[in-house]
Amino acid sequence: MRSWQTNGFLLVLILFILTACSEKNVMEAKGSMEANDSINRLTISWSKDIGEINPHMYAPNEIFAQDMVYESLVRYGKSGKIEPWLAEDWEISEDGKEYTFYLRDNVRFSDGTYFTAENAKKNFDAILNNAERHSWLEVINQIESTSVINERTFKIVLKNPYYPLLQDLTLVRPFRFLGDNGFPENGKTEEGIVKAIGTGAWVLSEHKKDEYVVFTRNEYYWGEKPKIDEIEIKIIPDGEARVIAFENKEIDLILGNGLISLDSFKFLQETGNYQTGVSEPLSTRTIAINSNKGPSQELEVRQAIEYSINKQAIIDHLFYGTEIKADTLFASNVPYSDVGLKPFEYDVDKAIHLLENAGWTKGKGTDIRQKNGSFLELEIVFNATDQVQKAIAETLQGDLLKVGIKLNLVGEENQSYLQRQKDGDFNLIFNNTWGAPYEPHTLFSSMRKPAHADYQAQLGLPMKEEIDALIGEVLVTTDEEKRQEIYSYIMGTLHEQAIYLPISYSADIAVFHHDIRGVEFPNMNYTLPLNKISIAQ
Repeated sequence: MRSWQTNGFLLVLILFILTACSEKNVMEAKGSMEANDSINRLTISWSKDIGEINPHMYAPNEIFAQDMVYESLVRYGKSGKIEPWLAEDWEISEDGKEYTFYLRDNVRFSDGTYFTAENAKKNFDAILNNAERHSWLEVINQIESTSVINERTFKIVLKNPYYPLLQDLTLVRPFRFLGDNGFPENGKTEEGIVKAIGTGAWVLSEHKKDEYVVFTRNEYYWGEKPKIDEIEIKIIPDGEARVIAFENKEIDLILGNGLISLDSFKFLQETGNYQTGVSEPLSTRTIAINSNKGPSQELEVRQAIEYSINKQAIIDHLFYGTEIKADTLFASNVPYSDVGLKPFEYDVDKAIHLLENAGWTKGKGTDIRQKNGSFLELEIVFNATDQVQKAIAETLQGDLLKVGIKLNLVGEENQSYLQRQKDGDFNLIFNNTWGAPYEPHTLFSSMRKPAHADYQAQLGLPMKEEIDALIGEVLVTTDEEKRQEIYSYIMGTLHEQAIYLPISYSADIAVFHHDIRGVEFPNMNYTLPLNKISIAQ
């Protein structure tokens, strides 16, 4: 009897302890949930993983993520003016070859260490030691040396006067600064970094590849700190899945270009349940036509393609007026680009006439033109995750069929799409311009490098070597009149040779819930200005 009572007492005691522990765990969990609820978190979505966020490298690193973590010496302002950033001031020598930058005091990296001229040089050394990879930027070829004058003063010496130096230093990559503790032991950042440590407003805190990313506010940030605590980025490759997630309030904001179809944008806009907006044009949505592969090698075929496309119908029915029809590679307000080029207006009869004169005729029983036993068949390559590119490609397919050209659609995942650009494995491929501050000088500089779609598309031109030489000349000339003359010739030649099919001057779209405040559009392509966003409680 006594034994039973003792055992019973022990059982009650054990149950009491378990219950207490359970209640304690519940309280701890509840406290944790309340703590998490107090975190101000913005949730957005992207179509692909962000990469390791290496400031000195390219794909698979995503530009917007690099821009969140790392900063530059100078910044491209909304008015197009170069503004102080990590450098609060600078001086340029009379001969235009020496730039001396005076760095801000008390700028810290996200690990608490200080940004100094020594760190600036360390980053430039890493970039210049990988010069071949970055040589699409002419500034890389023009830097003679860099030096530390003192802890707060950094100097760049050029081989020749190079007028766009400050513009190039505003770029998101490669001229941004990694903290010393983020460098690998051998200093070769092209082989990878230890950790993403920057001076920017955000710190990478969690990353599950191809699923999600979390950035937290950098409490060491020297500038105005973001209004929210965290940003979660959900990786959702499919545009329609992204729309559903947004409607279910799993996403707060959709901001960018090509993330959802414009049909979906119009639908969300017309519900009246959300806030929406369209940015000013940021760049040119264009398609490169390969002068070095298959039937598109022929000038008449390329020109016929230009005349065959009803761009205004694309603007009206695909973009619903959110973008402006483009007739030239650059808008006329881009520096040196107002050169009076005659547009290829929509004219099916002209297209047919060009093809007939080039020997492409229709045979019996087929709508596809033939010559020497071969059909007039082309491929257009697009990024499979870009909803807008796919819609444009389908429209082009219908337009070209009307003049007897068969256009096959090839949707590729991002890496394969980029590889086709590098290899020249396309007849037509989407190849948007980059917008400010890249245009026109940086884009032209890249046209000389085989790893770019522009180079591959131009490779079949008889004047390709001349164009490349002129690009090298225009970037270092100090004669403004001569500079304009060269730019006019290059732009005119590429236009007449029908190397680019401009579609529209593209814009970003935004869709967000009513509790989201402070949404702004970027002034540089591929970036996301998230610092001023807040969430109403």
